[in-house]
Amino acid sequence: MRKPRLFIDGEAGTTGLQIRARLAGRDDLILVSIDPDKRKDDRERARLLNDVDLAVLCLPDQAAKDAVAMIENERVKILDASTAFRVAPDWTYGFAELSADQTAAIRAARFVSNPGCYPTGAVALLRPLISKGLLPADHAVTINAVSGYSGGGRQMIESFEGAGPNPTNQAFFLYGLDLAHKHRAEMRVHSGLTHTPLFVPSVGRFAQGMLVSIPLALWSLPGQPPAAAVLAALRDYYHRQRFVEVLEPLENPATLEPEALNGSNQLQLFVFTNPAEQTALLVARLDNLGKGASGAACQNIDLMLGMDRPEQLYTL
Repeated sequence: MRKPRLFIDGEAGTTGLQIRARLAGRDDLILVSIDPDKRKDDRERARLLNDVDLAVLCLPDQAAKDAVAMIENERVKILDASTAFRVAPDWTYGFAELSADQTAAIRAARFVSNPGCYPTGAVALLRPLISKGLLPADHAVTINAVSGYSGGGRQMIESFEGAGPNPTNQAFFLYGLDLAHKHRAEMRVHSGLTHTPLFVPSVGRFAQGMLVSIPLALWSLPGQPPAAAVLAALRDYYHRQRFVEVLEPLENPATLEPEALNGSNQLQLFVFTNPAEQTALLVARLDNLGKGASGAACQNIDLMLGMDRPEQLYTL
């Protein structure tokens, strides 16, 4: 049987390197690489992009758009890891757990946009509650998140690790303080929200790992649902998903650290509550380079190539 051919355009970047590492040792597909001396040769890139079964784009937004325009072979499927197409109507969103039919949609799609790390956590928490009517679609939602510095790309990595011209001694900082972070539209569209959420991202002095948290005043919601109903909605929504785990209250830790899932493709969801005040805190924990990027990409690669394997966990 012919093995499918895969080309990662941008394989030297953080996500590209992690995808290659997760696929290392696979003997059921062929990874095609560009000569390092020709990485900026558009003619050679175009040749490779049109000569494979699946092109994976690990590029900045405009470069990803340019790469898509280079692909003239209609038999080539495209998985894009940038933000360029995540809300485009003719692209399938690559969060396989988004709905009951999303896996099938990814399998059948030619164009798939890999989800962002922050939106993966936010959408995973919000979509079930909105679809089940516990959270009104027009509710005012605030999303707070902290990520390891690897999510900021090469320059941020170098600044934290002291390898670049502008090293930083900061332990933690907020950013996106213009309240216009580019992931907000993705969060709104794929969660089902009517209004764009207020999103406050931050970075800590750790390489990878992520926590995405959403506070809810349960008393302000229609019917004032208890936290147990929120937990049940999440549990029911993901009960057949092997990469999403909904933690039971007895398993909730006293503190939550972001690095526990590093190297995996797992996503954990928590519901913390103060019953006396009818409040809850929803938290998603994931590896920003795993389920938030390259782990999800490898999951989508197998789906798009018709090679999904139950035993494959896409771990490092």
